[in-house]
Amino acid sequence: MSADRLRRAARESVSGLPRAFWWLWTSTLVNRLGAFVATFMTLYLTLDRGYSASFAGLVVALHGLGGVVSSLVAGVMTDRLGRRPTLLAAQASTAFSVALLGFMEHPAAIAAVALLVGMTSNASRPAVAAMMADIVRPEDRVRAFALNYWAINLGFAVSAAAAGLIAEYSYLAGFLGEAALTLVCAVLVYVKLPESRPERGTAAGSGASSDKSGTGAETEIGLGTVLRDGRFMGVVGLSFLISLIFTQGSVGLPVAMGTAGFSPGDYGLVIAVNGLLIVALQIPVTRIIEHRDPQKLLVVSALLAGYGFALTAFAGPVWAYALTVCVWTLAEIVNSPTQMGLVVRLSPVHGRGRYQGVYSMSWSVAALVAPLMAGFMIDRWGANWLWAATGALGTGAAIGYWLLMRNLPAEATDTAPAASGGPATTTAQAPEPLPSAPN
Repeated sequence: MSADRLRRAARESVSGLPRAFWWLWTSTLVNRLGAFVATFMTLYLTLDRGYSASFAGLVVALHGLGGVVSSLVAGVMTDRLGRRPTLLAAQASTAFSVALLGFMEHPAAIAAVALLVGMTSNASRPAVAAMMADIVRPEDRVRAFALNYWAINLGFAVSAAAAGLIAEYSYLAGFLGEAALTLVCAVLVYVKLPESRPERGTAAGSGASSDKSGTGAETEIGLGTVLRDGRFMGVVGLSFLISLIFTQGSVGLPVAMGTAGFSPGDYGLVIAVNGLLIVALQIPVTRIIEHRDPQKLLVVSALLAGYGFALTAFAGPVWAYALTVCVWTLAEIVNSPTQMGLVVRLSPVHGRGRYQGVYSMSWSVAALVAPLMAGFMIDRWGANWLWAATGALGTGAAIGYWLLMRNLPAEATDTAPAASGGPATTTAQAPEPLPSAPN
């Protein structure tokens, strides 16, 4: 491809998105540049503080439990208080709690503050996703979510390398650095991002948010509404299965490679392929898939994820492990923006926060279950059974996506957001309520 075509493709990939999206994107990038705690928590507790691996595992589990709780609470806050106040509260409290964690000495205090960090650091996810859905046109949402996911991985790739150097000097400096960058995110949100929550009385983007009688009156949306939405909860369940698979890259794969005699450096080289491929391919692959059938994309990505990990059972040298990472990374590149777009498509406008909160919870719960699943299966039956299980999970998720997305209603069309980044306004009539997921 010529340089001119590359430049044109790059311009087309980023054009047409509102200014507010790019400030949100920037806050995501800055936030991920400071991702120290999630990356080095285990090493900090075991190497620097001298605690046991079991205590480190407990602390990491409490961190994940905090994310489960905050997903629901933050989803409600996003709808009731607004996207901007929720983001401000989440990021400011994250900055405080991360800094506090660096000064904790007693094991009980460390565990309690780790739970708090898990709650605050995950509280911004529903608000970010809801705000992105508010300000970006439906036809651009897959691309917007892909760009945001690209920023997450780019920031993580840079922060992992930098944080490793910082950790050699001072773990406390790492905690304080993350706190400072998170505070910068809070300032960006306060200064640059207007509130995007749609006003009550506007048409909803889903039948779940409109009155079935056709009078135009709005039905109050609570967590019960989300839990009774059969098709959406089916997506949440499938997201949990996909999350169990992808999380094995950070919990099952290092244990399996260590058991096979590989060094931590070998694992680092293998898993680095994941980040490099996402940074290199996320944007061009999204250009290819953004207007294609989401049902087919999700079915194919589920199969690639499941069998990409299943191929690990046949990997011998380091390069073979790296090839398996290439397979499931491609699945990740396709699945993430497509599934996020589907979640928005199935969410009523005035319930986006709650819907995003329940969706985020599926990943948080998987982060709790996946380590237990990997440890139990590897200890009891060996790593090959774990990889066989990922293949089965991928097959089950693919079948689920195929059944769940049959006869999916067409998405309502929004008008373009204002140049200042104001929310898109739904102009089409809300479609009929979605049927429940098939049994």
